[in-house]
Amino acid sequence: MTDIRSICIDEYDYPLPEERIAKYPLAERDASKLLVMKGDTIQASQFKHIGDFLPPKALLVFNETKVIRARLQFQKETGSHIEVFCLEPDDDYQIAFSSPSPVRWKCLVGNSKRWREGMLTMHLNINGHDIILTAERIEKNDQYSEIQFSWTPSELPFATILEAAGEIPLPPYLNREAEPEDRDRYQTVFAKYDGSVAAPTAGLHFTKPLLEQLSRDGFELDEVTLHVGAGTFRPVATPTIGEHAMHSETIVVRRSLIENLIRHIGSPIIPVGTTSTRTLESLYWIGMMLTEQGMDWRPLHVEQWYPYEEHPALTTRESLEKIIAYLDLHQLTHLEASTALMIAPSYQMRVITGLITNFHQPKSTLLLLVSALIGERWKKAYRFALDNGFRFLSYGDSCLFL
Repeated sequence: MTDIRSICIDEYDYPLPEERIAKYPLAERDASKLLVMKGDTIQASQFKHIGDFLPPKALLVFNETKVIRARLQFQKETGSHIEVFCLEPDDDYQIAFSSPSPVRWKCLVGNSKRWREGMLTMHLNINGHDIILTAERIEKNDQYSEIQFSWTPSELPFATILEAAGEIPLPPYLNREAEPEDRDRYQTVFAKYDGSVAAPTAGLHFTKPLLEQLSRDGFELDEVTLHVGAGTFRPVATPTIGEHAMHSETIVVRRSLIENLIRHIGSPIIPVGTTSTRTLESLYWIGMMLTEQGMDWRPLHVEQWYPYEEHPALTTRESLEKIIAYLDLHQLTHLEASTALMIAPSYQMRVITGLITNFHQPKSTLLLLVSALIGERWKKAYRFALDNGFRFLSYGDSCLFL
């Protein structure tokens, strides 16, 4: 183990004035500013021109996850408001969203002391039909509550219930309630698979015409899925990062993407966002796990500190080919796994060669990831952004690091 656990989080702090946090999105997605950093050189441009700065024939990898309306606002007969924030289902995501009543989810409960027992009830109208949604707390622990949701008529899928009852879960640092425009703008134009409680925000800058232009210009576009958890907003609150517990997130990767990565070894591979980065880098360590533990190893989960332990020498190609062999053995078209991978300074990138991302919170694991890629130059980039009117965080401007 390297000394990574002793890294002091105060070294990844910077002053972020409240007025520099973008509270609302721009009207046009690709009108955001773009900071381009290659080596020590910084340029400012507009996101719509990102194709001018990407390496020729780069493979861009997007996260296709879709933000769910995870915030449910209940009101007790006493008048107390109880917020139930859906984190993740007990079952597979797609099964959970297509399931009829009842379903169980891990949830955060706001104003929890006001809800000691009994059921919460919400009345809905869906396509002219009256629906009754109930929430029952089955179990409570330090991290979350286990909530069972039931509704009548019971045959409706839970996705329909959430769509009607829930609110878009905006990041807490925006300090405002979700508004109608957020339903569209806090969702990427390529979102497909329900499961996230936060948007993969680097993808918010892309428009369909820009994606089509990038394809015409010879860039290859591919997709992964990582369902973003609420832990992505949790800053490191301990003096050193070794005391910080990374949240775990579900990833789903098509076999065709892994084959595409193998073809692009030695060529530019640029993830769109930190979630795509975590997914791609986790693939290398899943291949390592299959090499070390055997092809029947279950569950496929990348632990936080696994990459920083001693492992046999394994090239990126060998690791990805091991995953292909695993999929062949088990007759699978998709790899499903989970990752708690922490990418921090001293981490060696195994798959990616650049990054498209937003500007992240001080003392965050996302800022640690950026530093792992570009080192101390993150300070120069962030200082440039602060000095030149860039907007920060989820609805803010963007960076391209090469």
